[in-house]
Amino acid sequence: MASGWGGYYSGCVAGPLIPYIDAPELPLSFLQHLPLLGDLIDPNSPPSIKPFGTLVAIGVYVGSWVTMNRARQRRIDTQKMSDFIFWVVVAGFVISHLFDAITYHPETVKRDPLYLLRVWDGLSSYGGFLGSTIGALAWRWYRKEKIMEMVDVTVSAFPIAWVFGRSGCSVVHDHPGALSNAWFAVKYPPQYLQDGFDGRFDLGLIEMVLTIPLAIACTVLWHRKVNRPNGFYVALTLVAYAPVRFFLDFLRVQPGDAIFRGATDHRYWGLTPAQWMSFLALVIGVFYLRKIWGADYVPNAPREPEDDELDDEDSYDGDLDDDDSIDDDIGDDDDIGDDDSIDDDDSVDEPPKKKAAVKKKGSAKKKAASKKSSSKKKASAEKGSPNKTASKKGAAKKATSKKRSTKKKGTTKA
Repeated sequence: MASGWGGYYSGCVAGPLIPYIDAPELPLSFLQHLPLLGDLIDPNSPPSIKPFGTLVAIGVYVGSWVTMNRARQRRIDTQKMSDFIFWVVVAGFVISHLFDAITYHPETVKRDPLYLLRVWDGLSSYGGFLGSTIGALAWRWYRKEKIMEMVDVTVSAFPIAWVFGRSGCSVVHDHPGALSNAWFAVKYPPQYLQDGFDGRFDLGLIEMVLTIPLAIACTVLWHRKVNRPNGFYVALTLVAYAPVRFFLDFLRVQPGDAIFRGATDHRYWGLTPAQWMSFLALVIGVFYLRKIWGADYVPNAPREPEDDELDDEDSYDGDLDDDDSIDDDIGDDDDIGDDDSIDDDDSVDEPPKKKAAVKKKGSAKKKAASKKSSSKKKASAEKGSPNKTASKKGAAKKATSKKRSTKKKGTTKA
């Protein structure tokens, strides 16, 4: 396979054009001069800032920041979203290593079972996807909340973080590929090459470059329309990533490579674990693609409370449930019985309106709420207190009768 790749491309161009960049670690030697801390540091091997870990950390931070910003645009509860991201990221890293150890390095696990606990030593991309899914489902079970919209918002920002992660792989060259003279191969040092070849494929670099268009597409689509059907970005990402990853794995270090023997991926029926997982990823992507085709956006994530809802909690004193609050609207029964309160057309004046219980904020929504509250109070006074209403009517009739009697007497005298 290696000779095939090299033979095919050697006649097309002069040879590999991409230089081999070895990003050095940044040692923190000054720490050994600090009190107390210096006694714990080995001068010959001080702590250092590693390029791979730094780029991965930047990717996690940027991806989380973009996710939280997009969650705010959809008014998703930011506290719950932050908690969800934590579960997804932690589970993703842990299970990423376990998947890598068990499927790619089974001999190492048999020889040293503690290798499973060294989470920083070897990660798998599909293991990370699987771990993130498990973390999301665990959060859903524990918090008793729906997660599909939160998953989709997270996936919409994932390609941006993935660019940084694969950049880390490219600078440490931890995914060497087959020998090749293709122009997009990397000019590895001579000790990593064989006769007739001037370079190798760098799978971390290739995948990083191919992820950039996906990250741009997700960003543009989000800004054009924030609210898309839940599952849109899951479908887009999986359908785009799975086929590319499947074919890229044919460019990996081939079995029998005399130089990178330890970097040869374990094969199962001729395919790498990532290639088998690509089938599953593609099926899931097509499933969600059919599900969201022609569908509308339906929010199902926990929402951020509205500002007016918070104001209502402070402004409203509650419903008028007791008789005392109704008495304020109706007035005393004795006042209704006075002659002055009865007009010549035998009508009864309406009780005075109670002052609005809602603090006016100046918005039309709050005014409508105030009017609705006033209407409820009147309805409660008229329907909720039959005894007082009957007393009111009785007093009115009595006053009307008295007034008519007075008129009759005046007519008789005349």
